[in-house]
Amino acid sequence: MLLIDLARTSAAVAADAARLAKIAHLAELLSRVAPDEAETAIAYLSGELPQRQIGVGWRTLGELPEPRQVATATLTQVDTLLERIKAQSGTGSQAARKALLDELFGAVTRQEQSFLQRLLTGELRQGALDGVMIEAIAKASAVPSAEVRRALTLRGWLPAVGAAALKGGVEELRAFTLEVGRPVAPMLAQSAPSVTAALEKIGGAAAVEWKLDGVRVQAHRSGDRVGVFTRTLDDITAQVPELVEAVLALPVSDLVLDGEVIALRPDGRPEPFQVTSGRVASRTGVASLRESVPLSVFFFDALRIGGADLLDLPDEERHAALAAAVPAELITPRVVTADAEEGEAFFADAVRRGHEGVVVKSPRTPYAAGRRGAGWIKVKPRHTLDLVVLAAEWGSGRRKGWLSNLHLGALDPETGGFVMLGKTFKGLTDELLTWQTEQFLRLADGSTEDWVVTVQPELVVEIAFDGVQRSSRYPGGMALRFARVLRYRPDKRAEEADTVATVRALMP
Repeated sequence: MLLIDLARTSAAVAADAARLAKIAHLAELLSRVAPDEAETAIAYLSGELPQRQIGVGWRTLGELPEPRQVATATLTQVDTLLERIKAQSGTGSQAARKALLDELFGAVTRQEQSFLQRLLTGELRQGALDGVMIEAIAKASAVPSAEVRRALTLRGWLPAVGAAALKGGVEELRAFTLEVGRPVAPMLAQSAPSVTAALEKIGGAAAVEWKLDGVRVQAHRSGDRVGVFTRTLDDITAQVPELVEAVLALPVSDLVLDGEVIALRPDGRPEPFQVTSGRVASRTGVASLRESVPLSVFFFDALRIGGADLLDLPDEERHAALAAAVPAELITPRVVTADAEEGEAFFADAVRRGHEGVVVKSPRTPYAAGRRGAGWIKVKPRHTLDLVVLAAEWGSGRRKGWLSNLHLGALDPETGGFVMLGKTFKGLTDELLTWQTEQFLRLADGSTEDWVVTVQPELVVEIAFDGVQRSSRYPGGMALRFARVLRYRPDKRAEEADTVATVRALMP
């Protein structure tokens, strides 16, 4: 298949606001793609690279060769060149990478150049989010979308799942199983204003569990081999030796566990999130960092124990399997109760100990990998949302020279875009102002001379607020009351931001 076919489909998807129309455009193309190019096509149209990172940014793409007049580049040719670009390393690699980029961009038309630029810089936001692409794959392969979602839970990489569906339908999808060493997307939680509200929503007894302000990890073990992955499925095994040792000490040699690593002070209270995340992110000096910033691990779920997959089992059975295989000191504290007063007391105790809050879990819910399952509900001592920065305003007075007032948006899964909910400049330290100004100038989507600088919607920020009120001032018809910045979330992608529906559900 030619790259121009994807570029044209991408443009059509971006131009059509209707979800069904987006699905139809994508399905039509997927019904024509060759089996050996299907994975690449799905990845590109989802705004992903099979290579993940190839070491190319905006600066490298600043000067492009003249485009061709006739489209002849195939997906296979493009992907081969991207593999070669990624493989460059060592002395002279930057020049070699630029030469290969020129070769690639000189072989495609102007429309294809634009498509590739946005793909390589993470800007291909055309509304082809996982939900839309799943439906398109299901339509193109004539299989139920539930089968595609199930396979995605186990494989964790939609392009591979889509290629399998297009190749062999349901039979090929059902061949996917949970593989030790291959991470799956983690299950996520919805939000509620209180433990009482969460218990009412679940409707009966539930587990109320500490919500730690650490780094989410998925630990895999097969024999003496251990792999540790983040919520974004990145391999951090070498950066967390404490966790590797803890998993190797367990009596079960075939397992997949879900949990958090966190840096604790000598009194057991957590260090600030930045301390934990900085320690986990460091790839050098791990031995010395381990001495100064030791990590603790707490597991709260089991996806596989002793070779048996547990994803489809209810929470209470998965947790029983976890408790049988893992020492109590390595398991996140929890209490099972239907009593709102007991749950609120447990929540208050968790907050007093310095933790984020609690997660209330239905005993009946299976593990909904990659989704905000209705059976997991997080409760924090304040309302918080993970939102995306859409623009920022130049400050005045003491903040002159900094981009300060943030325009905040929630994800609209129907369109793949973001809906503005309000602005805030509260909670920003001088350090954050300096950092975000540098980031916004890098991500500017237009002139930086205007009072309001629009930015590419990539940075996720955690916002605390006192409530949601109706407002005709913003496109979503609602606004956040007393919004303030808590922290940026580099561990989250824009597609993982809270949705408009989540925000609307918090309105009185």
